[in-house]
Amino acid sequence: MTATGSETVPGFAPASCRVRTVLNRIGDKWAIYVVDRLGAGPRRFSELLRGIDGITARMLTVTLRGLERDGILTRTVHAAVPPRVDYQLTPLGETLLDTIGQLVSWADAHLGEIEAARADYDARSCPPPYAEEAGGEEHGAGKRGADAEPDGDQERELRRHRLAG
Repeated sequence: MTATGSETVPGFAPASCRVRTVLNRIGDKWAIYVVDRLGAGPRRFSELLRGIDGITARMLTVTLRGLERDGILTRTVHAAVPPRVDYQLTPLGETLLDTIGQLVSWADAHLGEIEAARADYDARSCPPPYAEEAGGEEHGAGKRGADAEPDGDQERELRRHRLAG
């Protein structure tokens, strides 16, 4: 990375801070979706809202304003009844399309590996319930001393703590 924090411009924060704010904007999950949708051409607010699953109108508004402020897109208001507003990528915004496409391709190519890693992590972090909780024999029966399993209440409390943390 070139922004090491040592580069300063009078009246501005160090370059690393300025780069971080830009990366926070364009790395936001909603901004990525907006830029991707606008890559196909200008869109109205309602088209973007319908085309981006899970985004709220308020979050779309905030995202569009931030991207407009950073010069990634333009907002054009057309004199019509009802008023029509179009959003379109600027030439600067269009430079993000290849990068976003690479991220999507990477995620698609490695989705199986990521899902396997998640399953492995979850299996290690959240062990399945013991037999006694499933109605079977008591787990660890006959064990006593330092190697003994905790009693049922203690086991449940430990498991609850693991799941919460």
